[in-house]
Amino acid sequence: MSRIGKVPIAIPDKVTVTLTAGTISVKGPRGELRQELNPRIKIEKDDGTLRVVCLGKDKKSRAFHGLYQRLISNMIQGVTTGYKKELEIIGVGYRAQKQGTVLQMQVGYSQPVTFEPPGGIEISVPNPTAIEVSGFDKQLVGEVAAQIRRVRPPEPYKGKGIRYAGEFVRRKVGKAGVK
Repeated sequence: MSRIGKVPIAIPDKVTVTLTAGTISVKGPRGELRQELNPRIKIEKDDGTLRVVCLGKDKKSRAFHGLYQRLISNMIQGVTTGYKKELEIIGVGYRAQKQGTVLQMQVGYSQPVTFEPPGGIEISVPNPTAIEVSGFDKQLVGEVAAQIRRVRPPEPYKGKGIRYAGEFVRRKVGKAGVK
């Protein structure tokens, strides 16, 4: 049995959980999320808590036990408080700005790069060298932040590029030069 899978999931007052055949739907103040369930997993709903039950004894069933417990708890946290990823832009002349809902970045290319966020994702630019991606779906927030980072990943020689806030970029030594 998974230690994580055994932990019961508390349902806050503002959240509504609906179980149907093969899916779970979580609705809260920030939005609604839906997840397909594996047939090896069963969800039991008691008063105020959810419990994930593993139906099989094989290795795959036990692996899904902890996975679905975390997916459901992340859904509940997402619809109540949401998730946020912070990115920072490092480099001379590198900056970002928001025009309507579109993010426009100048990161060393000849033309500015534009990025249109998908539905359910909010992008804010508190200062020209910082980007905040927020939303209620943890997977989607992480994917959008990774797509923005992919525009200009940090390079190891000068450290220029877009990186997650607090990310450490290992620096390399350049050429020794001509003697």
